[in-house]
Amino acid sequence: MTLPASKQSSTVGELLGRRLKEVNRSAQQLAEVAQVPATYIDDLISGSRRAPLPARTDIYEKMTSFLRLGRNDLVSCARSERASVAVSAGVGPEAAVRRLLLDLCEPATAKVLEKRQAKRGKDDLVDFIQRLLDITQGAVRRLLDDQVSLRLAAGQRGISYEVLRLSVLEFLDATPDTLTTDDVVQFVQPRIARWDVDLETKVLRVALRGQEPRDRGRRGLGEARPAITPDTDGEG
Repeated sequence: MTLPASKQSSTVGELLGRRLKEVNRSAQQLAEVAQVPATYIDDLISGSRRAPLPARTDIYEKMTSFLRLGRNDLVSCARSERASVAVSAGVGPEAAVRRLLLDLCEPATAKVLEKRQAKRGKDDLVDFIQRLLDITQGAVRRLLDDQVSLRLAAGQRGISYEVLRLSVLEFLDATPDTLTTDDVVQFVQPRIARWDVDLETKVLRVALRGQEPRDRGRRGLGEARPAITPDTDGEG
C-alpha cells in the first residue's frame, strides 16, 4: 500500500511536487493560491529556496487547504528540513548593513561595539543584530495579514501585490548574514527608532517608532523606496 505523500517526503519541495501531481494541479495554480510569484513555488520545489520558518509565513496554511494535505504535513516537513541543515558560524552582515544598523544604536554604545569588533571579532555584534532582527521580523509578520496596506503599497510602487508579498516573505526569512541594505531601509528603519544594549548584562533595549518624541530623528525612512508600514506600525 502506497504511503500518503506527506509520509514519503522529507522536504517541503518534495511534498509539494508530489502532491501537485496527485491532485492534478500546477505550480502556477499553487502560486496563485499562496499569492506569490510562480518562481517562488518553482524554487521551493526544486530545492533552490529553503522552506520558510512556519512561524514567519502564511503560505503553509494556504497550500495545505489547496492541496488537501494533513494539517501539519507541510509544517512538519519545514521544521525537519531546516533542522537538518547545519547552522553556519555566522560572519554577520556586510559592512554597509552593519553601518546602517549601528546608526540606529545609541552613539556611545555603537562606538564601543565597533571597537570590540575590531579587537574580538563579530560574535557579540552578530548576536545583538540577530535579536534586533527577531523583533523587527515579529512586527513585519503582521503585514501578511494586512492585504489592504500591501496592495496600496504595491500600487504606489507600480509592482504587483504578489511581488511585494514576496519581498516581505524574503525579509521574514533573512538572517544577519543575508540581510541587505534594502531590507534595513524598507523594514528595519521604519520600525526601530533606537536600540541600545547593556554590554555587561547583554540586555537589549529597543524603542519602536511611535514610542519616542516626534522631534527625534526619523531620517532614512523610505528614502530608497516607500516603506511598507500598516496603520498600526510601531505598536507593541
